[in-house]
Amino acid sequence: MPWTKVYVDKSEFEKAAQLQKEGLRGLTFREALKEATAQMMEKDDRVFIMGEGVDDPGGIFGSTQGLHKKFGKERVMDLPIAENGMTGVAIGAAMAGMRPIFVHMRMDFLPMCMDQIVNHAAKWCYMTGGRTNVPLVIRSIIGKGWGSAAQHSQALQALFMHIPGLKVVMPSTPYDVKGLMVSSIQDGNPVMFIEHRWLYEQIGHVPEEIYTVPIGKGIVRKQGKDVTVVAVSNMVYEAMKAVQPLEAEGIAIEVIDPRTIKPLDEEIIIESVKKTGRLVIVDIGWKTCGVSAEIAAVVAEKAFNYLKAPVKRVALPDVPTPNSPVLEDAYYFDYKRIVNCVIDMVKGV
Repeated sequence: MPWTKVYVDKSEFEKAAQLQKEGLRGLTFREALKEATAQMMEKDDRVFIMGEGVDDPGGIFGSTQGLHKKFGKERVMDLPIAENGMTGVAIGAAMAGMRPIFVHMRMDFLPMCMDQIVNHAAKWCYMTGGRTNVPLVIRSIIGKGWGSAAQHSQALQALFMHIPGLKVVMPSTPYDVKGLMVSSIQDGNPVMFIEHRWLYEQIGHVPEEIYTVPIGKGIVRKQGKDVTVVAVSNMVYEAMKAVQPLEAEGIAIEVIDPRTIKPLDEEIIIESVKKTGRLVIVDIGWKTCGVSAEIAAVVAEKAFNYLKAPVKRVALPDVPTPNSPVLEDAYYFDYKRIVNCVIDMVKGV
């Protein structure tokens, strides 16, 4: 789906009005996610939702709101605060033939489930020679809050990217979140489905019918000739905001949205680097051993001779997230840091 149907430079009301004017159906990210879930539950009675707060009035930032009324508490199940045990229940249900969607509202608490996810969900297909699958989707939410600090805002996607047997999906647009959720539910393997909380209000074109977006396939959001910018999740929007300021400097960036980081679409990144000769990677996690490090390593191994300059990474500093609003503003970054990074690379400032 072309990026022009997301209208990154407009307000949410302007986006909705523009889509309606063009005869396109617009949904928010949360609405697209909820629609995908509901449609798959209608289509397949093996699909069910479980998690803390899935039947609350807020419904996980609106993404599960009202589904317990439509499908009943047998298929939309609120859970106790027992993350590790309940993850084991979800894995057992998946192994028994169900297709659970387990919502862990904050990624910060997924480390309590690492034994279940890493040693069980990710391994059973391999350990049984393919005779037992674990068709489990684990939704988790990352990103800056309002003073959420070190224990309620972490982006730990790189931990799961490291584990064989897990797929890691990070959609950025309403179109992709619906299509990738459908693909994740249909997949026979455990999928970590990671959502940035600042994406829920984004509006874009979303078809009403069920459709899929392939896991492991990235997309070029904008063509450019000077620098490849690979941006993950919410950072795609910041990369797109950097386009105009950089064009004013005579620099045309090519923006790539991987959409999934495991499996990673290496081909789309390498082909872009072959064209531009420069690479900037923008991630919303920590820099050391993060997603940006893996992408940089792939390009170093497979496209080193095409590079005109060293690879640069824009990511979070290697410290826990601060609580103070002043420190939080210094800790996080926006498109301006991407602009400065690209200008430094191209002009050698």
